Amino acid sequence: MLALLISVAFSVTCIIACITTNVSTGGTIAAGIAGFFAPHFIIGYFVRKRTEAVKKELEELVLDGQKRINRKVQQFQSKPGGNIKLIQRQIESDQKEISKKSLEFIDRFETFKKWNLLMDRQIATMRLQFLYQLKEFDEVDKLIASGGLFTGPLMMEPMQVAMKMARQFKNEDSEGVEKTFNRRLKWFRGSRATLLYGVMTWVYMKEGKTEEARQLLNKAMESTGNEAFARNWEQLSNHNVKKFSNAGLGEEWFALYLENPPMPKQQRMRGNAQGRRF
Repeated sequence: MLALLISVAFSVTCIIACITTNVSTGGTIAAGIAGFFAPHFIIGYFVRKRTEAVKKELEELVLDGQKRINRKVQQFQSKPGGNIKLIQRQIESDQKEISKKSLEFIDRFETFKKWNLLMDRQIATMRLQFLYQLKEFDEVDKLIASGGLFTGPLMMEPMQVAMKMARQFKNEDSEGVEKTFNRRLKWFRGSRATLLYGVMTWVYMKEGKTEEARQLLNKAMESTGNEAFARNWEQLSNHNVKKFSNAGLGEEWFALYLENPPMPKQQRMRGNAQGRRF
């Protein structure tokens, strides 16, 4: 907002200066336009550079936390006899810690709101992601409902749209899920539409609309080429409804909390002919 006010003030100053010095009408208009855009772009450049630096810090915070989790999983998988439930609780605890620290870090973006009209929406988008990971669904629903021209999360990425669809499903708003799916699908081509198809087919299956799910899976196969959709289409075509699963869509799918991920597997201890383990 401040950047806009400064640009307007500078433009007005340029126009007044031109009028008092008897500059031609064309020159006055040109000076006014230049006076508006010059400070706007200069301020925007420096604000953008600072914002990108803070975003990089946030990305590093999340990445470092994820690396620690991955090391724990690898250690668990390499050591037979571990407690699966214990490592699962540790992973969940570590993920919550990362999300909580990230939410606190996001407050650092507040200072940029006075310089960028869309910063409020960018902050809401980041908060949506971490609140969802923390399963703070009441807060997630409030954020989604607050959507406006300059407020609420941006629905520019498939994950954000998938989160909205998942919450609509959990809130028993089936009509809303289909409306969001049909409205947003046109913005995502190829593999970028995978999550949207995944949520919509999942919702159809949960509502007992097997044939609708099978037909949509056919479109999903053609659009994304994802093998998970092909396997599900084959299962439904063979009436194996209970074998429907979107697990093949990977970590992003599990992050929606619609389907539980498989437990991490440990390496099996092998024995030689004398019964020794190695």
